[in-house]
Parts: sequence; C-alpha cells; structure tokens
Amino acid sequence: MRRKRRRDLRRIMDARGPSLTTLGLALVFAGLMALSARFDIPMHPVPMTMQSWAVLLAGAVLGARWGVAAVLVYLAAALIGLPVLSDGAGGLSPFAGPTAGYLVAFPIAAGLTGAAASRGLLDRPVAGLAVLFVAHLVLLGLGAAWLARAMGLEAALAAGFTPFLIGAAVKSGLVLATRQGLLKLWPALRLRS
Repeated sequence: MRRKRRRDLRRIMDARGPSLTTLGLALVFAGLMALSARFDIPMHPVPMTMQSWAVLLAGAVLGARWGVAAVLVYLAAALIGLPVLSDGAGGLSPFAGPTAGYLVAFPIAAGLTGAAASRGLLDRPVAGLAVLFVAHLVLLGLGAAWLARAMGLEAALAAGFTPFLIGAAVKSGLVLATRQGLLKLWPALRLRS
C-alpha cells in the first residue's frame, strides 16, 4: 500500500513539472557544453571540439526532453552573446556562419540520443555505440549540408564531414563510457533517461 502511494505521489509531482534537480542537471549540462567548446583543434572552416560529446551525453543522461532543453539553454546563452561557443564566440554571427548547421543539429542529436536511452539501447555496448555514431552522423551531415551552401557539396564533405569521422567514433565511445560511469555513481540518473 505504501509503495502504491509513493508511486502515485511521484506521478503527481511529475505532472506538476520538473524537479529542481532536473532543472539543475540541465543547467550543468549546458555549462558542460560551454566548457567542452574550449577543447578544440583549430581547423577551417569548422573547428574540432568536444561539444558533440557533451551534447550527446546530455541526451544520454537526461533523456530526450531534458537533453534537448539543456542544448537549447546552451544555444540561447550563445545567441544572447555569451562567449560559450568555440573560440569564445557568441551572438548572432555563429548562427549564420559556417558552423550554423552544426549548432542547429545539436538539439536534434541530443533528442535522438535521449530517445535511444529511454528505449534501453545505450545499455547495450554495440547498440549504444551504433546509436551514438549515427547521432554524430546526423550532426555532421546537417552541418556539412549547411556548409555546402557556401562551398559546394564536395568541399563541404572534405572540410566539414570526413575529417570528423574518427573523432565521432572516439567520442561515441566516450559518451557511452561517461554515461556508464555517471550511472554507477548516481543510479538515480537512470530514471531521467
């Protein structure tokens, strides 16, 4: 009887909105995205950063809804001019420049990863790696498609897609390993994805 009451209470609490913990975690992941933008390898026209790791990790840990929310908070901070993007960029120009397609793809990739996590696909290593690599491919594909508008498809693939494939594979493994580590440290996080 007591368990049923607790479950009912949780449903009522969930219906009222997110907990402060969930909101706080979304903000922490937005901050992690800003921090991960600082780890970059300068390349032209698109730098190689750890942002995709943080974006996919947000979806993998927080689930689709809150992973996307964390990414949108991060992008909003960039849009209002905070220097949270690679090279300390912020404001409107990154959303119209060569990296705009990647920025637009961030919430999509986080949502796909979160949906996969809620279905348990990230709990299986091979399936998890495949899902995360596909999410990276979506991110890179949308970014390169935007880039192709300015430089043509062949040049965009050579500059904004192909050089990032090895990094995407490595970061997919890092997302999976980081998620597993976080879930071991804080088992309650599993309920969010």
